[in-house]
Amino acid sequence: MSSIIINKAGEKDLETLQNIGIQTFSETFSEDNSEEAMKKYLEESFTTEKIESELANPDSFFYIAWEEDNPVGYLKVNSGKAQTELQDETSLEIERIYVKKSHHGKKVGQLLYDQALETAKSLHKAYLWLGVWEQNERALSFYRKNGFVEFDKHIFVLGDEEQTDLMMKKMID
Repeated sequence: MSSIIINKAGEKDLETLQNIGIQTFSETFSEDNSEEAMKKYLEESFTTEKIESELANPDSFFYIAWEEDNPVGYLKVNSGKAQTELQDETSLEIERIYVKKSHHGKKVGQLLYDQALETAKSLHKAYLWLGVWEQNERALSFYRKNGFVEFDKHIFVLGDEEQTDLMMKKMID
C-alpha cells in the first residue's frame, strides 16, 4: 500500500465527499439496514445543497484520506454550534470517520482520528465526543482502543428507523 495523505477538504472537493460518503456509509451499514432506510438516508444526507452548506460552515471541517489520487476515507468534525448535539464550546465532535472497506485494517481510520485529535488541540478543546451505533462493534472497539468512554445514549434516525447510538468522549491531555 502506498502512503496515505490527509488533506483538508474545501468546496472543490464537494463531489468527492458526496461519492466517498455514499460509498463508505453504504459499505458500512447496508447489511444491517433495510434498502428503503438506506436509500432515504443517503438521499437526504449527501445532497449537493447539504454538503455545500456543511463545507461553508466555519465550525465544520472535512478531511479526505488519499492514496495517490484515490480518496479512501474522510473525516468530518464540528465545533461550536455546528455540533449535532452537545454544542459545548470546549468540545469537538467527530461526526464522521468513514473508510472504504478496501482499506479497513490499513490504519486509515487511525490517521483520520489523529487528524481529529490534532484539530481539537489546535482549537484548544478540552475533549472530543461522538455518537456510534451500538451494534457497530468495529467502531466501538476502535474508539475504546483510542481512549473513548461512554457517557450517554441518543437516537439516530436512519430512514424511518430509530437506532441507539452510544455517545462517547475522550478528554484531551
